[in-house]
Amino acid sequence: MGAIDISILAERLSASIGIAAKQDIGMIAARLGLQGQQDAVGDDCAALRDGDGYLLFAIEGFMNEFVAADPWFAGWCGIMVNISDIVAMGGRPIAVVDAVWADGEEGAVPVLEGMRAASATFGVPIVGGHTNIRTDRGQLSVAILGRAHKLLTSFDARPGDVLVAAIDHRGRYREPFNNWEAVTDTPPVRLRGDLELLPEIAEAGLALSAKDISQGGIVGTAIMLAECSRVGIDIDVSAIPLPAGVSLDRWLATFPSFGYLLAVAPEHVADVVTRFTARGISAAVIGAVVAGAEVALVDGKSRAVVRNHAETPLLQLGRQEVAA
Repeated sequence: MGAIDISILAERLSASIGIAAKQDIGMIAARLGLQGQQDAVGDDCAALRDGDGYLLFAIEGFMNEFVAADPWFAGWCGIMVNISDIVAMGGRPIAVVDAVWADGEEGAVPVLEGMRAASATFGVPIVGGHTNIRTDRGQLSVAILGRAHKLLTSFDARPGDVLVAAIDHRGRYREPFNNWEAVTDTPPVRLRGDLELLPEIAEAGLALSAKDISQGGIVGTAIMLAECSRVGIDIDVSAIPLPAGVSLDRWLATFPSFGYLLAVAPEHVADVVTRFTARGISAAVIGAVVAGAEVALVDGKSRAVVRNHAETPLLQLGRQEVAA
């Protein structure tokens, strides 16, 4: 890796569209009266206590330009990214429902075929939804139900934890977007086994906090994790494993098909990393959870702040202190 000007890199990332889009969450939460609710908003799923565990609910909508440019893969992602949200919280998926809009049957078919293929590959059934194929454009939204015995959350990263990134490098970019696709030609049995890793980590008590790496990439996801947990995170750019031929700046903004950040106590790091690497998934310590509110890039003695979430909240959820 050549010399990196992390100040320029931090400035570029702070202005990225993928990170900026997350600011919309705060406006929606305010309109719905959800701001200030303890641990209610900002996680990968809503978690509702149910018996000896939790029911998990999540939903994903997709950019119109993505659905138009790559409709089959958009359908596939409708299933895949929802499963990722469930897994990120230590859960296992149960079923999905979808909402599909298209300009006629011809426009709907590739999206539906992509969803059907992913449903079969991951073993997660599509059990209902909503359809409108008499509209002027293609749009897609998919919701999911899952269950967890023990949760991984966005609210439990603590100073002293280390930041582990676990990402499947065995893929390629699905141009022109920053989507790293490592699933469509992978044996289903391997994919399903990989998705068991985070529930197993949660149930073994090896971590309390995780997030799936989403449209904001590694850095945007770290900002959301830090803001929810009210901590800072230093990301060591020299420690981030890169797939062959991929630049650091693009990788930091990439949305991987299998990618998670975990905040792990030091005594559990070796076990957590080994569980991923034993399955051929890249996993490494890429930073530290620290006190404060800054998410920063570090490289040797250099440090550049991407965002101070106390001064400039990204999610803007206004969580309140709970009286003792």
